[in-house]
Order: sequence, then C-alpha cells, then structure tokens
Amino acid sequence: MRAASPGEPRAYDAVVENAPDPVDWRVAERVAVAVSRRGSPPLDARTRRRLEDDFAEYSPVAEELVEQSTGLRSLQGPARAEVTDRAGWVRANLRSFRRLLRPILERASSEGKLGRNLPGALGAGARAAAGAELGLVLGWMSTRVLGQYDLLFAEDPDSPGDTVYYVGPNVVSLEGRHSFPPSEFRLWIAVHELTHRAQFTGVPWMRQHFLGLVDEGVSLATPNASDIVAALKRVATDVRQGRNPLAEAGLVGMLASSEQLETLRSVQALMSLLEGHGDITMNRAAADRIPGAERFAKTLQKRRETATPVVRFFQQLIGLEAKMRQYQEGERFVEEVEQAGGQTLFDRVWEEPGNLPSLTEIRTPSLWVDRVGGRALELA
Repeated sequence: MRAASPGEPRAYDAVVENAPDPVDWRVAERVAVAVSRRGSPPLDARTRRRLEDDFAEYSPVAEELVEQSTGLRSLQGPARAEVTDRAGWVRANLRSFRRLLRPILERASSEGKLGRNLPGALGAGARAAAGAELGLVLGWMSTRVLGQYDLLFAEDPDSPGDTVYYVGPNVVSLEGRHSFPPSEFRLWIAVHELTHRAQFTGVPWMRQHFLGLVDEGVSLATPNASDIVAALKRVATDVRQGRNPLAEAGLVGMLASSEQLETLRSVQALMSLLEGHGDITMNRAAADRIPGAERFAKTLQKRRETATPVVRFFQQLIGLEAKMRQYQEGERFVEEVEQAGGQTLFDRVWEEPGNLPSLTEIRTPSLWVDRVGGRALELA
C-alpha cells in the first residue's frame, strides 16, 4: 500500500469527518502553518532535490548500520524517505492526531454518548480554541524537528513499508549555521530515525504494545469535574512544596487523573528507553563513517538546553522539557545496564513487554538489572 504524501488525505480521515470533533482541524492547520513559516525561506528546487537524493541514498545505509549495531532488523521492508517542509510536517502530524482521537470518537459515537463524553468540547468556540492551541504547539515544534518516524503516520500497520520524514529547511539551516558537512550530518540523522523504526518494526510486539498504551491513554482522556478539581489540588500542593507542577509531563500531566498518570508514566518510560537507545545508536553505529558525530551530538544537546525564559516555560507547558530529559535518562539507563551485563543483558528489553523498564527503573537502572537480570540467572 502506497504511503500518502504530506497534505494528502488518508482513508481514516473519513471515519471522523462526519462525527463531531473536539478540535477544529482547519484552524489548527492555519495557525500551525502560519507559525511554521517564521524564519523559514522555502527551499529552492536544487537544494530540495539534493536532500531527496541524499536521504534516499542514506536511509538504506542507515538501516544496515542500525542492524549491525543493535541486531534489530525491520520486518516491514525498506523505509520510504520523504523530504518535507515545515508545513508538510505539520499536516502529517495533524493526520497523526486525528488517528489518535479516532478510537474515542468511534467508541463515543457507537454508544451514543458523544455529548456526554466530550462535555463542552463540541461548541464552535471551544473547537476553534482547541485547534488554535494545537496549531501553536505544532507550528513551534515544526521549527525544531529534523526528522521523524511515527507509527501513527502509517496508513496500515501491516503495510510492507512506511515513511520516515526529514524536515528539509531545518536540516539545511543547522548545516549552514554550524558548518556541518551535509553528507555526514544527513547520514547521522538517518541513523537516529531508522533506529526508531527498527525498534518498532524489528521487535514483533513493540508496535501493538505502544499503540495499546496510546489507545489506553486516549480512552481515559475525558476527565470529569472531580478529576479536574483533584488535579488542581495536586498542582496547589506542588507549588506550596516548591515543586514545578509542569516539570514532570507538562500541562497534560498536571491535569491528568491518577489512572491517566499511570498510563502516562508507562509511555514516558518506554519513550525514555527508545530515545536513549536511539541517541546511543546514532553515535555508535556509524562512528567510523561520521567523524563529526560527537560535535553534532554536543551541538544538538546545547540546542535543546538553550532557551529564553519564555521559551523554557512554553517547553514545560507542552511537556517538551520532560521529553528532553527522556534522552538523558534513557541514555544513562542503557549505559548502566550495559556496564552491568553488556549488550546481552540490555537486549532482554526486546524479549517481551514485561521486560520493559518502569519509569522508576529508568531512573534507577540497578532495579531493572536486579529484576530482569536476576530472573535470567534463575531461569539458567
């Protein structure tokens, strides 16, 4: 099945097209695209063709390097590399969010409870406000992202291949600003994104496990008034005790119910593992082919950490600062597990969902080593 290009409607859009929707997607797109255009001149045809040729060449090379380094090989066939602009990335992610909301809309519609399950969300004003907020977040993020592999982009989980997106203007901008050699930097980016694809498509159960967590989180994403009151009390307690209520998971975590927080922590733990493993693989897999890898990594780390107070608050609000910590905590987890038992011990995370670390274990890797490594010794 052919993957759709950014902006092209997909089959599942029809599922929610005729149902009341909590977000005005047209408003979201207009706002996001407007924000994304700031400081981003369009790529000329020659530069775009060069990017397309390079990523088409480097993506299969990256897949081979990832397999050699991690032992993970995608079961979905070769990836499809697609160079897009910021607006194209925005539209792809809007499709992803619509896919994310589809289960709850279908469930609510089948039960005849749309109005009760989504209180106040279907009014035109509220839908437009939600669209504007989502558009602001996606528009700002489109100015930062270099590449992305997202399971929710996949039109069909059983399709023989899926797409890795590279945001051309951001790649070219960073290369120019820091004098990065394009051939090295583009391969380095491709290794990172193809590592994520190998994690999801080379571990047979990972795709469905992740989508199950997402669906569980969405199914709980309709808090009632008592949930919101309880969340606000937690926020007040955090502030009184000198803690930042946005630090752990942004606005979503601040207003989440206890059930939602449990699911959110499972997602955070998984993403910390995958992001940390992705960063480590990025720097190991092609060390002999990418002499500038260490400089690239340091530059992007500094880019993540450097922000004005206003931008820092915005990052906290949308949970992006928590995501930044995922890279660091995940890398530390991988390194400490490998120090305890080498790659053989670490590779046990891919064996079954029960071997995935909890958020507590991500932050204290010795707990995971004792639990999973100890069980391996007992079985031996």
